[in-house]
Amino acid sequence: MCRWLAYSGSPINLEKLLYEPEHSLIHQSLHARLGAETVNGDGFGVGYYDDVEVPPAVFKDTKPAWGDRNLRELARHVRSPLFMAHVRASSGTAVQQTNCHPFRHGNWLWMHNGAISQFGRLKRDLVLAVEPELFPAIEGSTDSEVMFFLALTFGLREDPPAAVERMVGFVEKTGRAHGVECPVQMTVATSDGERLWAFRYSTERRSRSLFHSTTTQCLRDLHPEVFMRVDLSGDARVIVSEPLRDLPGQWIEAPESTYTVISHNLFEMHPFHPKPE
Repeated sequence: MCRWLAYSGSPINLEKLLYEPEHSLIHQSLHARLGAETVNGDGFGVGYYDDVEVPPAVFKDTKPAWGDRNLRELARHVRSPLFMAHVRASSGTAVQQTNCHPFRHGNWLWMHNGAISQFGRLKRDLVLAVEPELFPAIEGSTDSEVMFFLALTFGLREDPPAAVERMVGFVEKTGRAHGVECPVQMTVATSDGERLWAFRYSTERRSRSLFHSTTTQCLRDLHPEVFMRVDLSGDARVIVSEPLRDLPGQWIEAPESTYTVISHNLFEMHPFHPKPE
């Protein structure tokens, strides 16, 4: 599986979250505590916005994140008000750049931790359900990217929560038709550059870990070495696969079968209910 984080707030350098916390995402690429694997060395990616009028920038590579000098250099100099980062542990698909997260289409970014169980058995039916105009944009071979393009097909650009609920419902229906009882395992982050959504769900109701910060002061209390000298807006939030510092109880775990939406002065959590097609 994988580890990821997403940030929304006033612009900060990417290294503030990728490198500086004691259990940063780069540290998690070698020493994950709550993931299915300890090491997440099958590539990495960052996606970041600086202007919602243009598509986000994406930088990916198949090398392990912990030793990539170009990532370190970029993270030191790039400032963004909304960014995502992902370190990958392949669930069986090839280690190649087009399989690294986050995935981008237009102004949308998408990243995923988890898997579609027995994806090879379901892949043909899932891929054929992607809208024909979107199909040529699929570049890689992962279940994660297929989930993204199914969500786009089902209306991600108009109503993200409803689209993801339809996508998951369709995958579960397809799984049952092929004898796969628990096809979906996911934590997902997606954004259009203005809002950030995060989903935690699995068919068996035993989802991968997901945590979020609550307030700007919470971030300062959790990570004074990172944020005390940073001019953070009052709506700054971080969502992570696992806490960036070992302070039990300080990060809030997202409940099972929920989604979170974050925007300027908005932080809401709602139940997540897949809707069969």
